[in-house]
Amino acid sequence: MQISLHFRLNTKNQNEFLVNFFRVKNLIFIGIAMLFFSCAEKAKTEETNTIEKTDFYKLPSFSKDSVLQAVIEIPAGTNHKIEYNPIKKKFITDSINGKARVIDFLPYLGNYGFIPSTFSDPKKGGDGDALDILVLSESVPTGTVMQVTPIALIRLIDEGESDYKILAVPTNSAQQIIQAKNFNELSVNYPEIRKVIGIWFQEYDPNDKVIIKNWGGEHAAKKEIKRWQK
Repeated sequence: MQISLHFRLNTKNQNEFLVNFFRVKNLIFIGIAMLFFSCAEKAKTEETNTIEKTDFYKLPSFSKDSVLQAVIEIPAGTNHKIEYNPIKKKFITDSINGKARVIDFLPYLGNYGFIPSTFSDPKKGGDGDALDILVLSESVPTGTVMQVTPIALIRLIDEGESDYKILAVPTNSAQQIIQAKNFNELSVNYPEIRKVIGIWFQEYDPNDKVIIKNWGGEHAAKKEIKRWQK
């Protein structure tokens, strides 16, 4: 009887121990999970605050290593029109009649944005904005500052006015999607790309009448950047 009673007490104690052990284990797991999500949310908030405090228009056109920089407004593969507002220092989705502007055509072929510290002066034939750039690469988030190599200049006529755009590729090999480091390699290795890009700019917005005037190589692109650099 004593042995049996002792065994039952030990079994009971063991069961209680196991129950308490798993309770504590679950509480520790929940605590770690809450801490993880709290840190992740804090990091996300800090990243958002950093983006909102950054004046992307005034970033240098070139990095310390003299590499051209591009601020991405619209990620490749999206059809939402996003623009940087230099007054509010925010990236804002463009709207028409109170509704988000969505491109009713193929999505953006590359990461689209502008070259910081440039200004296309209307008094000198510019459009009054920073110089536009299209980066052929893996898609990156809005607000990304990419280091790129300019390989071409696209000369457009938009509603009767000159609208020039820089075509570039990323210097980061992990982001590259084509093997072209200059205009000649682009033309030889991918002879149809210029035609595809031209058609896209002509057709993506039915409200704009866009004409492809001509193309220039990397030297023309660099000259255009220098022309509008502040």
